[in-house]
Amino acid sequence: MSFAETPEGFRSGFLSFVGRPNTGKSTLTNALVGQKIAITADQPETTRHPIRGIVHREDAQIVVVDTPGLHRPRTLLGERLNAAVKDTYADVDVIALTIPANEKIGPGDRWILENVRAVAPRTPIVGVVTKIDAASKDQVGAQLLALHELLGPDSDVVPVSAADGLQLDVLTKVVTTYLPEGPKLYPDDHVTDDDRDTRIAELIREAALSGLKDELPHSVAVEVDEILPNEEREGVLDVHAIVYVERPGQKDIIMGYKGRRMGRIIHNSRREIMELLGQNIYLDLRIKVLKNWQSDPKALGRLGF
Repeated sequence: MSFAETPEGFRSGFLSFVGRPNTGKSTLTNALVGQKIAITADQPETTRHPIRGIVHREDAQIVVVDTPGLHRPRTLLGERLNAAVKDTYADVDVIALTIPANEKIGPGDRWILENVRAVAPRTPIVGVVTKIDAASKDQVGAQLLALHELLGPDSDVVPVSAADGLQLDVLTKVVTTYLPEGPKLYPDDHVTDDDRDTRIAELIREAALSGLKDELPHSVAVEVDEILPNEEREGVLDVHAIVYVERPGQKDIIMGYKGRRMGRIIHNSRREIMELLGQNIYLDLRIKVLKNWQSDPKALGRLGF
């Protein structure tokens, strides 16, 4: 079937995951799409821009919009991320609230639900209990009941494990019932509408975040400067990118003892970028201090926020 042809009863539309940071939204997005399109890290607020991934089914096409976690902002960046998230919620066909199976529902979850209902009062909300592989059956059962109670008696609630692939098909079937009938929005071979440079920058940031603690992860941003064919080696691309931090001391942390941490960042991200591009690359990575960029409107604009 070509992109232009649509079978009778075919459904297509947009799904957005919402939840506290680290509830498994990006991991779930990658599992549904079947390819890594969103980076994951142990730190909260890893996702910084809405990422669209396309789930292809015989009867439907679901465009999953993975958004930054809605949070109480401390910086201008945080305010802009929240604004982008709320714009996304207002435009999607269905919202999925993610709650881990092994963490009790708390004030943060209720705060997020209230905010979502305020900006998208008519959008249906599906409950998703994530990380069921990390919880007992009793914990999962209790969480399903608690989430059902939070969302209301008529809500659909689905337990899933993105890590083990459990119940993902059930989730896509449930989501499909909420989508309008309509044609395919993307060709069959499309997995994301993120551009190449953005995906590369995110892979570098993911490698840079590994092992970082406290506030430093929020201070890290990555920009791809240019990508050029290597003049001496055929089939090799030179990727020039910059890691930005906010203070000189943070630059030292990223570099690590005798530059070893920087070496690991280059090694790990280069491997991921080669997999993405399907060819050999040389990664030229530099670090620059962009003072307090999270609260500087000019710097945020330069970095695409």
